[in-house]
Amino acid sequence: MERLTVQDKKDILISSLKSRYKLQYDAIQPIPYIKDRLYCVDKVFVEGGTEIYVVQGATREIEGPWVRVDSYKDIFTDPRMKAKRRIIEAEAGYGKSTVTLQLAYDWCNGVKDSPFKDVEILILLRLRQLNSKISIYQAIKLFLAPNDPRIKSSDIKDIIESCSSVKVLLDGYDEFPDRDGATESDVERIITSNMFENIDVNLTTRYLPKDYDKANTKRARLVGFDEKARDQYIRKAVTGEDHESVAKIKRAIKANPILDDLCQVPLIFVMLSHMTHEKTQLQKFKSVTEFFSYMIQCFHSHLSNKSLAKGAKAYNIEYAVKYKELSKVAFEGLCGENQQLSWRKDGLCTRLGQGFCQHYIAVGILVEEEVSVETNEQTSATDIQTRTDLRFYHQLFCEWFASFRLAEVLAATRGASELENVLDKVDPFNLQYLYRFTCGISSAVGKRIIEYLKSRRDSAKFAILCILEQTGKVDGIKDTVRDLCSKEVRISNEDSKLLQRSTIQLLEIASRFDVSMFIIWKQYDTLGSVNYTKIMMLID
Repeated sequence: MERLTVQDKKDILISSLKSRYKLQYDAIQPIPYIKDRLYCVDKVFVEGGTEIYVVQGATREIEGPWVRVDSYKDIFTDPRMKAKRRIIEAEAGYGKSTVTLQLAYDWCNGVKDSPFKDVEILILLRLRQLNSKISIYQAIKLFLAPNDPRIKSSDIKDIIESCSSVKVLLDGYDEFPDRDGATESDVERIITSNMFENIDVNLTTRYLPKDYDKANTKRARLVGFDEKARDQYIRKAVTGEDHESVAKIKRAIKANPILDDLCQVPLIFVMLSHMTHEKTQLQKFKSVTEFFSYMIQCFHSHLSNKSLAKGAKAYNIEYAVKYKELSKVAFEGLCGENQQLSWRKDGLCTRLGQGFCQHYIAVGILVEEEVSVETNEQTSATDIQTRTDLRFYHQLFCEWFASFRLAEVLAATRGASELENVLDKVDPFNLQYLYRFTCGISSAVGKRIIEYLKSRRDSAKFAILCILEQTGKVDGIKDTVRDLCSKEVRISNEDSKLLQRSTIQLLEIASRFDVSMFIIWKQYDTLGSVNYTKIMMLID
């Protein structure tokens, strides 16, 4: 057999990478329960808002604000983002993984205006598939080049070192099983610049790692769909230039003002727009909880309708209405000491029942995924074993099912201290929908959650969104609004998007009730310097 050169192996690896990425970017599924309708990412990708974190001065001591940029491409091309390490942050459902797939599409197809067009090799890894025991080279071989025996994990190291340009995308640090752990891993070494220090590495995550190379890392964040992006998505991916259908979807969304907040979340808007297009009429919703309940019903109804076809598997209605154990699994995963977002399929099937798991996979709420089994760094890539795990289609679905268990746990608590012991372990800024769904599911528990949030300075304004889950309208919350507005109301573009939305909701409700307040508005110029702090009294 002819001995392969490093260049030969590089060509083989590039071909394997492009084949693997094509399988991924050609399998975008806007509605999880319609499995036979897959899209190429380039046919549905629409840019949402992107912001970069600007640093003022020569040191990182004085940090500036988040600054809006024109495109996600600016993350890689803006001079202010020049670095070997970047972290792209976003809340659940804001399109972090979709952006990485669009970048992979651009690289594979040589898209001219892509920041990755001249990159020799692109490595895109889903961190939820890895663990701390597997090396980065083993991971590349196992998940990106598994079928070609001509290259080994040791070859991949040589190939990368021989390249003129390499970019690495590590997707979903918040889903990495060994994140923020004491166990050393290649992933941790990479984000702290103790490995691949001269390679361009980009990490997507819901929250910042506890330990990363702060001195040499730039930050960006995805902030969701505005009205322009929503209109573009409808035309590009749903209706085409059928103006009547576009107007129908927009009317349905406009008739549901409670959904305006949710429509900023690309994942939800995408499902909502496709579902609206499929149905002759979309009902009105009073809360996010009511909408999500309707969406889950649509998942089950679709499978039920398919079961009517000749030869189709019978539909078991019990699985749709009896999911108490699944709610426990979701709650334990989200609220345990170490958050867990995927489970071994064999173990979960034993706990929930084989039929139950197969039903929820068929519905689209649970998804199968191949992951690496714990091994050691001396194990060759060909000997590394994989297994099938189950995870929720998206974390928002995990929060939905977990909310039923949280409502049950809180209902059993006696007194404020017991309730605090539970909720102190559940961060509302990381699990906002878990709180909102729980308030919408149980009125009695919701009232206690709201009192808990109001007692916390950092969560008081978020309580407004939870109150709206209970009532669907602003009536009955006037006293709460007055109480919150009796103190200074601060709003800044440095705030998290959740805090900004909560504050804006508070201001809108206050204006309806003629509530007086002091507003402190902190704003920066585009260079990151404080421009002015404006204090005013609003009396509507």
